[in-house]
Amino acid sequence: MKLYTKTGDKGRTSVIGSRLSKDDVRVEAIGTLDEVNSYLGKAVSELDDEHFADLIADLVKIQHEIFDCGSELSNTSNEKPHQLSEEPIEYLESKIDQWTEEAPALEKFILPGGAPAAATIHIARTVTRRAERRIVTLMNQEENISHIPLQYINRLSDFLFAAARIVNSRIQVRDVEYERSAKVFHFKDKNNKE
Repeated sequence: MKLYTKTGDKGRTSVIGSRLSKDDVRVEAIGTLDEVNSYLGKAVSELDDEHFADLIADLVKIQHEIFDCGSELSNTSNEKPHQLSEEPIEYLESKIDQWTEEAPALEKFILPGGAPAAATIHIARTVTRRAERRIVTLMNQEENISHIPLQYINRLSDFLFAAARIVNSRIQVRDVEYERSAKVFHFKDKNNKE
């Protein structure tokens, strides 16, 4: 089997059920999800099993779910063989809550960065936000798009923020606060005090 098909040489590509221009908003959304997935693969390669076995497992699981999102968005046919459920969204929320408790308290905006894997996860987070914007554009143009991929991608960006902070926290790299930030996060301490 050859990797190249030459079918895209005139600027069109195949999705499930049709062929579209490569700059179609649907193709843009799917391509942006592919970018997110690639950055997550890079982050996995930068993490060590000793400190991050749980995060590595989560990121690989998420890579599969991002493929699920792309598959769902690429399906223009009336048949929908695989659709996402809300279960992965609930899982992301549980991990966000867990890692918010584990990481140091946060009051101000932070600069993306820290350890190499944390910086890569921050890049994945920002590309995830771009994917979210592309999905919203697609949903504004197409009425039959499920809301689940959008919800998943929205929650994923929050998960990745929490994950980047966990990477830094576990190897004792401090997040750098944005120096002109007001106090924007208000978390209660363990005694339920602001």
